[in-house]
Amino acid sequence: MSKHRSKRYQKAAALVEEGKTYGLEEAVGTVKKFPAPKFDPTVTVSFHLGVDPRKSDQMVRGSVSLPHGTGKNVRVAVFAAGAAAEAATAAGAEHVGFEDLIKKVQEGFTDFDVAIATPEAMTEVRKIARVLGPRGLMPNPKTGTVTDDTAKAVNEVKAGRIDFKLDKNGNVAGSIGRASFNEAALIENAQAFIDSVKRAKPASAKGNYIRSVTVAAAMCPGVPLESSLFATN
Repeated sequence: MSKHRSKRYQKAAALVEEGKTYGLEEAVGTVKKFPAPKFDPTVTVSFHLGVDPRKSDQMVRGSVSLPHGTGKNVRVAVFAAGAAAEAATAAGAEHVGFEDLIKKVQEGFTDFDVAIATPEAMTEVRKIARVLGPRGLMPNPKTGTVTDDTAKAVNEVKAGRIDFKLDKNGNVAGSIGRASFNEAALIENAQAFIDSVKRAKPASAKGNYIRSVTVAAAMCPGVPLESSLFATN
């Protein structure tokens, strides 16, 4: 292990048995035993997939509503006008607008975690794709963020829906809560996320779709899961 790792990281790493894969309950229990920092760390489930990120027909993306939320205050921007804008505001979206909000983003504003747009607004929102896209903020119908029912979308996002997308290295990751969550909540959230990624398997994917899955708290080592938990046909 690198001597540059913190003492807290090294203590956590000592709890993870080298070469072992863990059942979900044992993995979450191990993460909960990691030495606690001064903040409440995010717990993440990360997948390494056996697909080719360069092929459009092997793209993996989707969304999942976690049964116990993420423990994070999700800041939402909604590009809409009229009744859809009013509904988004009533549902608790932090930033709601159309031309004015687009102009603000063009000037560099990206102080939000999720962007939602009505289908009508998307013609204009595409003009700021080069700002939103690289940050993973571009609204997309496949993740439910392009919709006329803005109130429903805002409520789902704030209640604990996470969007996931394959990165250029063939990985997918998402937050399943905080280290302060009880074990049962983290286990149920993790299982919901694993099931969702399994369902998102592209029809063109051949061979071993999910190669590995790890559970980790921020600034701590990953705990590898048993392959039986994520095996697909």
